[in-house]
Amino acid sequence: MTAVTALEEARALLREFPVADGHNDLPWALREQVRYDLDARDVAVSQTAHLHTDLPRLRAGGVGAQFWSVYVRSDRPDAVPATLEQIDCVRQLIDRYPRELRAALSAADMEAARAEGRIASLMGAEGGHSIADSLGTLRGLYALGVRYLTLTHNDNVAWADSATDEPRVGGLSAFGREVVREMNRLGMLVDLSHVAATTMRDALDATDAPVIFSHSSSRAVCDHPRNIPDDVLERLPANGGVAMVTFVPKFVLQAAVDWTAAADENMRAHGFHHLDTTPGAMEVHREFEERNPRPVATAATVADHLDHMREVAGVDHLGIGGDYDGTAFTPHGLDDVSGYPNLIAELLGRGWSKTDLAKLTWRNAVRVLSAAEDVARDLQATRAPSNATIESLDG
Repeated sequence: MTAVTALEEARALLREFPVADGHNDLPWALREQVRYDLDARDVAVSQTAHLHTDLPRLRAGGVGAQFWSVYVRSDRPDAVPATLEQIDCVRQLIDRYPRELRAALSAADMEAARAEGRIASLMGAEGGHSIADSLGTLRGLYALGVRYLTLTHNDNVAWADSATDEPRVGGLSAFGREVVREMNRLGMLVDLSHVAATTMRDALDATDAPVIFSHSSSRAVCDHPRNIPDDVLERLPANGGVAMVTFVPKFVLQAAVDWTAAADENMRAHGFHHLDTTPGAMEVHREFEERNPRPVATAATVADHLDHMREVAGVDHLGIGGDYDGTAFTPHGLDDVSGYPNLIAELLGRGWSKTDLAKLTWRNAVRVLSAAEDVARDLQATRAPSNATIESLDG
């Protein structure tokens, strides 16, 4: 199969089974760049100079569903109201572009959007700090449409350890396990990206429903703590969960790990947060890269992760979570949201069947949300909302 033929086949497949992507940080980019001024960043037209994401490129990339991240930084004292503002941003986008975007709260909504030719728009809250140790706040986010919660971001919360912080509770505390149980009762997906491996294992022990990793790759292929160890991947078939491979170079390319550490330190030395993607911060990044050429990942790099993850977890437990607009750098060929066909073409060239690719792009994501809904329906018949507090369970 030639490269041109593979790309044509990839685009044809995505017309039938589009990408259901687990994580996109467009709302945070809109907050940071223009304080939600949607006229200043009208994503109905090309925003290539400013963003990884706009509607024309989502269409070109074959995206049919997107979990928009309603992320806020974990060092913010106002995490809950800031998260509400992020939710409001997603709602504004859906209202502004009704011909392109459709609000989705369920697996059935995802399929309805696909049938209509619109992009199903779901939400995921990135980090347990967004619930401020409150199960009532968790239920409030669910009522507003949030369908997954990433248990931590880069820093620990009081009840769960992060992959990139010093261990505090050894995984999940008693209250952390109660958060997982309440998420199961609601039908909110438990997202284990960003959490420590101990937290992954504790969550798999505690959950009644399938989990997701909204944007994580394989630790065996790239040894970064943000990635998933094989022993955890091995548990996904019994759990029914889905690991959604991410494209972030520092998580998929081993050579990029040390380079990124130096680039992050350079950002801090210039007074910027290392995740800052505002124009001034990106200029600092560009100057650093001119002096220190960046190791470049490709679609083949990401495919290496998927090959390994398929071998360990099986194709029924894989998905895609690009993390666009949440990273300063992207792989060559996956430069923005128009690039998904390049990954599918790469996998076709490696012998992935169209049936397997349909699971990767669409079917697994729909199935895992549907399964969480089924578990919630059963639990709600026997379990009342939990009013436990962190003080009552963790002391």
